[in-house]
Amino acid sequence: MSDTFDFPRVRTDSMSSMASQSTSARLILRQRLAQLLTCLEDLSSDDEANEEVSRTLDEAFHLCGRYTNRESFRLHMVTWNVSTAEPPADVRTLLQLDSQPATDLYVIGLQEVKATPVRYVSDLIAEDSWSLLFMDTLAPMGYIKVTSVRMQGLLLILFAKQAHLPFIRDIQSTYTRTGLFGYWGNKGGVSVRFSFYGHMLCFLNCHLAAHMNYALQRMDEFEYILDMQDFDMYNTPNVLDHKVVFWFGDLNFRIADHGMHFLRSSINNGRFNLLWDKDQLTMMKKKEPILQEFEEGPLRFKPTYKFDRFSETYDTSGKKRKPAWTDRILWRIKPKAVETEDENSSTTSSVDDDEYPVKVMQDMYTSDVSYGVSDHKPVIGTFNLEMRKKVETPLVTLTVDGHWSADEDAIFTYTILENFESSTWDWIGLYKIGFKSASDYSTFAWVKDDEVAANGEVVTVHIKNELPLLAGDYVLGYYSTNMQTLIAFSPTFQILESKRAVKVPENINGHEK
Repeated sequence: MSDTFDFPRVRTDSMSSMASQSTSARLILRQRLAQLLTCLEDLSSDDEANEEVSRTLDEAFHLCGRYTNRESFRLHMVTWNVSTAEPPADVRTLLQLDSQPATDLYVIGLQEVKATPVRYVSDLIAEDSWSLLFMDTLAPMGYIKVTSVRMQGLLLILFAKQAHLPFIRDIQSTYTRTGLFGYWGNKGGVSVRFSFYGHMLCFLNCHLAAHMNYALQRMDEFEYILDMQDFDMYNTPNVLDHKVVFWFGDLNFRIADHGMHFLRSSINNGRFNLLWDKDQLTMMKKKEPILQEFEEGPLRFKPTYKFDRFSETYDTSGKKRKPAWTDRILWRIKPKAVETEDENSSTTSSVDDDEYPVKVMQDMYTSDVSYGVSDHKPVIGTFNLEMRKKVETPLVTLTVDGHWSADEDAIFTYTILENFESSTWDWIGLYKIGFKSASDYSTFAWVKDDEVAANGEVVTVHIKNELPLLAGDYVLGYYSTNMQTLIAFSPTFQILESKRAVKVPENINGHEK
């Protein structure tokens, strides 16, 4: 059972607090309407007055619209140091698959995935056991693995609902080693960045230096990772350039000063607040400017380290490690951009910040103590990301023609709607509903092979004798080689059962099939 406590939801946005945002909007709107009333009083037949009325109305309605048409997307994050263990049989409660509203994005960060040299190489060839479990669990619910990045024991995986994939673009990942002088990579950070409906998001999964006395080294490693990680993106070359950054993982900060008896007594009585002031990360935030830009929900769950495996009992070994909140999830909204406009040093925010703010609200921050394969308990954070979509049009449309079955050639068309870095190495896959990733296709066809299709051009593609024999529901998906993701889907359609399909009797020797 999850160790969950109710607490006020924590939220931030890219335009300061919503309260000040709303007050400011009302004041500006009131000014615009006052200007409108003045114009109406002076209204004459001259064109200049009519133009002023029209302009003022446009500004007023534009301002109103700026705070409407915002949509909320649910993000579910998990961080877990799995201590080289094999995965448990079931992770459904960890992913809270029955929660409402349904999750839009899953971001899972693991540390200490088993990474002996032989095992690590084999995992590069095929999916590791943890990724397979999450894929097998999420695929039947309509979630697709978008991308992942692995550095020895560090693993970061992104899943999304199929409907969102065409609007997850510019995906890039990177990693930074800090452990063993940066050679093996048992410590460090892996990150994935992408554009989500036009908003730049970055997720950074870290495993920092262990032990009580290394708090300053952990800070040095974090700053080193931020300095070293870069992306081939002109507008977001570094982690902190992104509109929203989530920093999470086994950050390894400990609870200082308190003795074991006081620690365990406070935890057993649910008086976690008595330990907050001595939490090293909380203490570091008071003096490290970079940490002050990050937010975190209240630590109203048991410290997640160190447990005896397959139990809810803290370490009883000879070492008797002190409990600590080593496993954390924090986030940062990029500070509002300002620029000096004139000699009076008045400032104005960037158009993107003003018109397309992002609000982050944390709904849950907890640990699930029921999982015992590791000496760490997994930490869960759920968030609502509220934003106006900057991008709403897919790059490509796919249309299925006629009835499909393996008994005849299949035909479909695709059309490029917007410019993107297309390639003759792009391909279109046939996916059965419930597929796990871009590589989980039944068959595929290359796009136009002599030249890249022009915008608006309708391209017809034939698939010959390669369709599944049995009936099922499918979609077509356009895979962009340069963007390394599926960027468009057809509507769901049915493939009919082939005449060549082997019929299995309903009753064999008295047994149901």
